[in-house]
Amino acid sequence: MNPQRNIATDRFGLGVQADEAVPDDLRCWLREQLRRFDPAPSALAAYPDSAAIGGAYADLVRIRRSAREEGGDAEAARAMGMAARQEDARLLAEAAATRIEMAVASETSFAERLVHFWSNHFAVSVEKLPLRIYAADYEFRVIRPNIMGSFTDLLLSVAAHPAMLIFLDQTRSVGPGSALAVRANRRRSDREIGLNENYAREILELHTLGVRSGYGQEDVTELARALTGWTVAGVGDGRLARFVDAADGETVFVEELHEPGPRTVLGRSYADTGAEQAHAILRDLALRPETAAHIARKLAVHFIADDPPAAAVTRLAQAFLASDGDLPSVYAALIDEPAVWSAPRAKFRSPWDWLVASLRVTGIAGAGDNLRGSIRAFGALGQPVWQSGHPAGWSDQMVDWASPGALLARVELANRFAPRAGRQGDVPALATHVLGDALRSATADAIIAAEASGTRGTGLALLLSSPEFMRR
Repeated sequence: MNPQRNIATDRFGLGVQADEAVPDDLRCWLREQLRRFDPAPSALAAYPDSAAIGGAYADLVRIRRSAREEGGDAEAARAMGMAARQEDARLLAEAAATRIEMAVASETSFAERLVHFWSNHFAVSVEKLPLRIYAADYEFRVIRPNIMGSFTDLLLSVAAHPAMLIFLDQTRSVGPGSALAVRANRRRSDREIGLNENYAREILELHTLGVRSGYGQEDVTELARALTGWTVAGVGDGRLARFVDAADGETVFVEELHEPGPRTVLGRSYADTGAEQAHAILRDLALRPETAAHIARKLAVHFIADDPPAAAVTRLAQAFLASDGDLPSVYAALIDEPAVWSAPRAKFRSPWDWLVASLRVTGIAGAGDNLRGSIRAFGALGQPVWQSGHPAGWSDQMVDWASPGALLARVELANRFAPRAGRQGDVPALATHVLGDALRSATADAIIAAEASGTRGTGLALLLSSPEFMRR
């Protein structure tokens, strides 16, 4: 067996399937996966379209308004709120099940991993109630279709989706000198409305340049001013209805909220072109050398090591800049990067990685109870779907996932679901297929002994909880 096979299946991909045949030309195989990636597989066919998602958000807005208009009827407000939360939870669970199903069944798992990488890079989290409606739509209709394009297009698409605007409080940001703010503050001097810098700060710190990359507070403020006007219809009790012809839940630009005037970000001036002003700044940020270095390091941490070689990061950044942020060109450089192939099983699997890899091996995932159980399992392992709770997303470092308690949770989960696996068969042979040259003799002997005991699932549980399987 090619000693680098597991790097292709586990580090680039999401783990080998029990019946998966892996060709000898691993680099060619990975490139072919990128070419064959389907951003809208059949599993998404039943997912509600954007109009239905917007309708669900509109329903949420109406329920909140109705609850407030009940004249202080607390019981009615609670009932309406409970109904909304239950429906949102149902939509979220169905979408999470779809995400898991696509990951487990994917024949292009390198591309599927890239979907998860970019979704985590541009993270949103469902702690905010509207995100229970929008988080899946955001990944399915913004991240998935754009991972094979340019970083610029991906960044702009993220900035245009209600999920990001709501999550990072862009819907609360109003230009202090905008027409609406001037009128409102004149009427209510005790409660001024104005700028919210959250989204602007995270664009610079997380999405593009990275921390300690040369920008200052004035750059954050100027970008926040440029972003004013971009919001989501229906936010704020429908106050935008008189300004825009849009359904609740649609991303809109409202000129009356926009801070007038030119902006200066990182020494470059941008004319007041209304809706286009922020986009012009984002296009420039997307292609700066600092952005290339930031994205390159994140890719290297995810695909090479927690502390990747500086030379590898530099080569990936050069590929980013040379291609004007063309993402397939960066992925090609990653496939050809020597450092990726020189350190087998250098990365510790996150709970998402470990459980998806386990499901791909065992064949447990499917419809109904299996998928619902998988959704609960991600929460039990500390990585619930679309719920990182922070705009920085989930950690990619072993130190955050390898505590004794976290490892014990994986062992207990493996012992619970291994007996239910559809693929029992020859577990020692399966271990060789899954782990290849990484399979230690001690692990192989333990699996053989467990299988000899005759207790269903014990050998498979040992495979899934082995130190080798914990890494990729």
